Amino acid sequence: MKKIMLCCSAGMSTSLLVKKMLEDAQKRNLEVEIKAFGVAEFAQQVGNYQVVLLGPQVKYMQGDLQKQADPWGIRVEPINMMDYGMQKGGAVLDFALSLIDNKN
Repeated sequence: MKKIMLCCSAGMSTSLLVKKMLEDAQKRNLEVEIKAFGVAEFAQQVGNYQVVLLGPQVKYMQGDLQKQADPWGIRVEPINMMDYGMQKGGAVLDFALSLIDNKN
């Protein structure tokens, strides 16, 4: 099972995107766990996931969050702003899966 974490300022704005990603994964028969959290929960949650995607509003925190994720070998990457804005669940899911599959 692939485990994907989305992170935004409070975990609310990414919740709809999580729903769209899960719908797309279900259509493809992919086993995934996708959850959204606010940055305040990042440190407690990051070790439970294989990749972290950041909402555009917290993209500026990528460097600091990546340092916190490094001990687990987890990539922290921003979500494409257009895909985020248009709620393209399939495209964001593909991006997350590519980061997991190309971990090195």
